[in-house]
Parts: sequence; structure tokens; C-alpha cells
Amino acid sequence: MRPSIFSRVGGQEFFVELVDDFYGRVAGDELLRPMYPVDLEPSKEHLALFLIQHFGGPRVYEALRGDPKLRLRHLGFPIDKKTRDAWMEHMTNALEHSRADVEVRDELRTYFANIATFLMNGGLSLRGN
Repeated sequence: MRPSIFSRVGGQEFFVELVDDFYGRVAGDELLRPMYPVDLEPSKEHLALFLIQHFGGPRVYEALRGDPKLRLRHLGFPIDKKTRDAWMEHMTNALEHSRADVEVRDELRTYFANIATFLMNGGLSLRGN
């Protein structure tokens, strides 16, 4: 059996660094930044814990926040192609600057592209706006 991505990147520290880099990029993005709370720290923690769990690490995210329910958690945000592409650009750049090897970066990029597309909602929200 192949080791998890979590194991292949050396554990939790990799994902914390990746998320820090990603959110550093989001902080300066005029399109994405308004979608996040003023304090980015809780969002950073949620994403890092989710990725750690999803890629084979401890299930802390689930213990703290329950089932990820990604689509439901993102319905309140207008995610169209432009938003998705901006998000992917920042995550791709963060991946390229990470210490992961090419194979892991490719696997992660594919995952992120698929999930970012899955979360597109054309600007729908829970309020129907």
C-alpha cells in the first residue's frame, strides 16, 4: 500500500506552511479577500486541519467541526469561474513554492482543481441571493 500524502510530505508542518503561503496570497487579492473574515487565522486553521485529515493525518478537523460538508459550507459564497480560477492560481503558486516533490504537487493540484470546480455555485447563496 502506498503511503499517504500526509506521510510523504512529512506531516502536519507541510500543510500549515502551504496554507500560510496560500492565505498570504489571498490577503492581497481584491476578488477573494472580501469573501473571508477580517481575521484570517480561523480560516487558516480550518483549511490546514481539513487538508491534514483529508490527506491521511489525524482526524482533528472532524473532531472540532464535524463532517466537512464542503459544498454546504461554501454555498454562502459566490463561487463562479473567475473566483475559482483566482483561488486556484493562489493555491497553485503556494504548491509550486512548497517543499513537496513534483509527484505530490501534481496530486494535490489535481485534487484542488477538482474540488474548486465542484464548489462552483454561480453565485448562489443559502439566502437565495
